[in-house]
Amino acid sequence: MPAVFEYRLQVTEAEIDGVGHVNNIEYMRWMQHAAVAHSAAQGWPTKAYYELGQGWVVRSHFIEYLVPAFAGDEIIVRTWVAEMKRVTSMRRYELLRIADGKKLTLASTNWAFVKFDTLQPCRVPTEVLNAFEIVPDTDG
Repeated sequence: MPAVFEYRLQVTEAEIDGVGHVNNIEYMRWMQHAAVAHSAAQGWPTKAYYELGQGWVVRSHFIEYLVPAFAGDEIIVRTWVAEMKRVTSMRRYELLRIADGKKLTLASTNWAFVKFDTLQPCRVPTEVLNAFEIVPDTDG
C-alpha cells in the first residue's frame, strides 16, 4: 500500500452551508473517513481495533482553509502518517479539487491510542506501528 493514501469523494448539496460552499464540519468528516479508510487499507479496519480493545481517538485538529469547495466538486483527500510516537500519531491531510488541481485545505490530526474500556492512553502495539509507513514532514 502507498504511504500516502487517496480517498475520493464528490461534494453533495447536503454538505453546502448558507454561504454556498462546503460547510467547515464536512472537511473534518472527510478527514476522518479518509483516516479510517487508510487504516483499513493497511490491515487495520475498525473491527480489528475493537477486537484489540484499543484504538485511536482524536486529541486535536488543525485545518487551514485555502479555497472553497462547492456542490458537485470531485475531491481527493490525501492523507499520511507523519509521525508515530509511543501513544500518539500525527496524521496530515491535503484536500484537492480534481477539476483544477487547486489545493483546498491543509490539515492535521493529532491522534492518541487508548484502551477503549478506560479511555486511558496506552502504547501503540508493534503490529499497528508496523502497518504504517511514516512520511516525515519536509521544509518546503
